[in-house]
Amino acid sequence: MTQSTNCILMVRPAAFRANEETAVNNYFQDTESVEKNSNLLARAEFDNTVNTLETAGVRVVVVDDTGKYDTPDSLFPNNVISFHRDKAILYPMFAPNRQREIFLNHLGTLEKEGIHFKTLKDYTLYADQEIYLEGTGVLVLDRIHKIAYCSISERAHESLALLFCQDNGYTPIIFHATQEVEGQHLPIYHSNVMMAMGTAFCVICLDSIRDSDERMQVKQSLVQTSKTIIPISEDQMHHFCGNILELKNKDNETLIAMSEQAYRAFSEAQIAQLETFGKIVSAPLYTIEKFGGGSMRCMIAEVFT
Repeated sequence: MTQSTNCILMVRPAAFRANEETAVNNYFQDTESVEKNSNLLARAEFDNTVNTLETAGVRVVVVDDTGKYDTPDSLFPNNVISFHRDKAILYPMFAPNRQREIFLNHLGTLEKEGIHFKTLKDYTLYADQEIYLEGTGVLVLDRIHKIAYCSISERAHESLALLFCQDNGYTPIIFHATQEVEGQHLPIYHSNVMMAMGTAFCVICLDSIRDSDERMQVKQSLVQTSKTIIPISEDQMHHFCGNILELKNKDNETLIAMSEQAYRAFSEAQIAQLETFGKIVSAPLYTIEKFGGGSMRCMIAEVFT
């Protein structure tokens, strides 16, 4: 099993806006300001990102959201579906308007591209019990060593994270990452904004794991699996430095995809360190980041076939 792939699925948005249903626990979203053209701007950022990744040699399968189901966060498909060689997995989403994203038929689009999966695991019914697990948003997977890192939040229930691990042969590493919000330490909505896993590296905001025992457990696991740890600050986390993704291109070269904002927030030394692991590919995602509260990694569902 490899950590990264040269084929990805992305969803072009049709009704993008600051999602009122996710803003209750996504503190990366800007809900104070309003941009009337946010959907058009997000589509432009999306199209540019697809072009950037394709130019770098990545195969991008695009699902077109028609707007029929009013799914403002549809451009973040990695929360809704993940792919594991011959298996696809659907996940229960916290927000009702995100639960409707399964109607966008990601699998149907992939099938038209000749990509098929033998089995489908469906966890979506757990949403009826208010038990959520938002895909590789909350599960940061070390696919090589079969370890699932998961920070517990309203969108990541421990019982379902453990079930995922049991069903898919992963070892769970459970912890609690928080961010400061108006003087309080509140759960970070998705693990993948504070942690990014590569084949040989891990970018992580260790300071967001306040419990020293949990922080040590995560760090020890990374050391034992020979990951080079690239620590980022909480400020860098808020500039989406933790929301990056290792990919491959058609020539099997390693790429590290990130937003322009994240690239500018890394130090020169950190950029140099990352460049030892792969070529950095970046694109401006300011509208998507500001109103969607997610960045490059959130926009990509890796397709393993």
